[in-house]
Amino acid sequence: MPFSAYRELLEKLGTRGIRLVAVSKTKPVSEILELYELGQRDFGENYVQELIEKQRNLPGDIRWHFIGHLQSNKVKNIASFIHMIQSVDSMKLLLEIDKQAEKNHRTIDCLLQMHIAREETKFGLDEQELHRLMETVVALRETGKAKGIRIAGCMGMASLTDNREIIQQEFTGLSSVFGWLKKTLPTDHADTLSMGMTSDYQIAAECGSTMVRIGSLLFGPRTSTEK
Repeated sequence: MPFSAYRELLEKLGTRGIRLVAVSKTKPVSEILELYELGQRDFGENYVQELIEKQRNLPGDIRWHFIGHLQSNKVKNIASFIHMIQSVDSMKLLLEIDKQAEKNHRTIDCLLQMHIAREETKFGLDEQELHRLMETVVALRETGKAKGIRIAGCMGMASLTDNREIIQQEFTGLSSVFGWLKKTLPTDHADTLSMGMTSDYQIAAECGSTMVRIGSLLFGPRTSTEK
């Protein structure tokens, strides 16, 4: 991506205080390094093995975000270095992250992934599941447990549609959930509402997003041979 275009994107986001996560899944180390050399430090990956290989071959100050569906048995493979897990969609997964974080003497930032889109194929919690999960977390905290995790906020993906009103409604709903989350667990100081991708990040910004996940706008569209 040209330096000027990257800087232009940063300026747009910066005026609203929005952080940029560059979605680098399927992209080679060389392309990630180009963006790194421009100053980018937050990168998002969807696949555990791909993430591990890249982490071994790239600078140690990169902040890696896991943004894909994560199986509980894979958490141990990334717990030693992951900066944030954005796709927590079950209590089982959250407890495993807590367990592996404590083994590595770390606290891992987690975002609770909400299902806000119309597509049933997307992962995420509904509001009832969120409330049950938060009740459990609050109860654990009262007994001095779950210290390996910080509920840093929530994440969601809007419907794949050209209908701006639908996307806006979904992002507005997620923003309301974020507000509720911050009040429910104030000790975690939740500060991250991750919503918005290349096709809809500008709508997300208008709806209160604090973090966007941008891939093709930075690296170009994925080819048919990429996952």
